[in-house]
Amino acid sequence: MNMPVVELCDDEACQELEGFLVERIYQFNARVTGYFDGRLLAGRMRSEAGEIIAAFNGHTWGGCCVLAHLWVHEGQRGRGLGRALLQAAETEATHRGCEQVVLSTHSFQAPTFYERFGYEKRAVIGGQPKGHANIVYVKRLDGQYGTY
Repeated sequence: MNMPVVELCDDEACQELEGFLVERIYQFNARVTGYFDGRLLAGRMRSEAGEIIAAFNGHTWGGCCVLAHLWVHEGQRGRGLGRALLQAAETEATHRGCEQVVLSTHSFQAPTFYERFGYEKRAVIGGQPKGHANIVYVKRLDGQYGTY
């Protein structure tokens, strides 16, 4: 039997393939764990002109909320928008039965921001990207910290 050829994708095909993979992996994970409650989670804030000035996205599944991205426009920072987004995500995660939030940020982004709101550093991955680090944080939504 011949080995199939690996086809590398352009940006558009990468986005399509990502959705395909997320769905297939979710189906497998749900079947193995018995948790079929996966849902996307996102929120945004708009300027008076209707432009998005702050937003977050992620998902909830199996009692855990994963925040993939949280962004505030540079001109809007320092006004509490990030705090409001984080609070909205945590509140919705709690409503969905989540016990914790997991997220990552880079060393040059906002680690102290998350620490101010009770996020506990769990891992530091140096060299992601080169010269910096990716930091993984966890926050227990019941306010308790412990070993997982």
